[in-house]
Amino acid sequence: MIKQPSEVNIWTVVVAAGSGSRFGAQKQFLDLCGERVIDRSVRIAATQSHGVVVVLPVASAENGAALGLLADPDTSIKIVAGAGSRSGSVRNGLAAVPQSADVILIHDGARPLASASVYERVISAVAAGADAVVPVVSVTDTIRDLRGGVVDRSALVAVQTPQGFPSSSIRRAHAAGDEATDDATLVEVNGGNVVLVEGDPDNIKITDPSDLDIARLLLRRREENP
Repeated sequence: MIKQPSEVNIWTVVVAAGSGSRFGAQKQFLDLCGERVIDRSVRIAATQSHGVVVVLPVASAENGAALGLLADPDTSIKIVAGAGSRSGSVRNGLAAVPQSADVILIHDGARPLASASVYERVISAVAAGADAVVPVVSVTDTIRDLRGGVVDRSALVAVQTPQGFPSSSIRRAHAAGDEATDDATLVEVNGGNVVLVEGDPDNIKITDPSDLDIARLLLRRREENP
């Protein structure tokens, strides 16, 4: 019998172990309208999860108790150190997720504007039987192939997080220690089915300083138009 979303034990791994070399600073700790990027990412994840594992740079994880990560008091928060690659950091996070978890979500800490509705769509699709669930948005730019010609954008989507998985599916996909920029890819390579759900155009990834400015504007717009 397929469990309903309300019946499953959900944990989220928030990956925020980057050094910030491209950004020029550790963006996960920068201010975003009164709270740090990582605090907002964890806070939203906590509203949708029974527990959250936060993967931070080694030095930050070692003094994690002082970070003041915000969460629902009923949600367990664990802090672990990252690794030398994104996939390695995800595996460190997965190791801290209890074996009792039914569903594991993996979310980039640099996407602090992920909404509760995106989480809910992902969780519902996993509960319905998908091996991997990916929120996506349409590609609006014209895309050219470097080898020549325009790519048909109607066949393309941009991938977001949180991505969701049955616990056994994502643990099995990472067991070989392979690398990927996208966790659903590892599940797909392992023979799993990937289901796409509607993402959110506001769920941007903060990659450079201009993205942080955009995120602040989007949050202010939400406050003005709740």
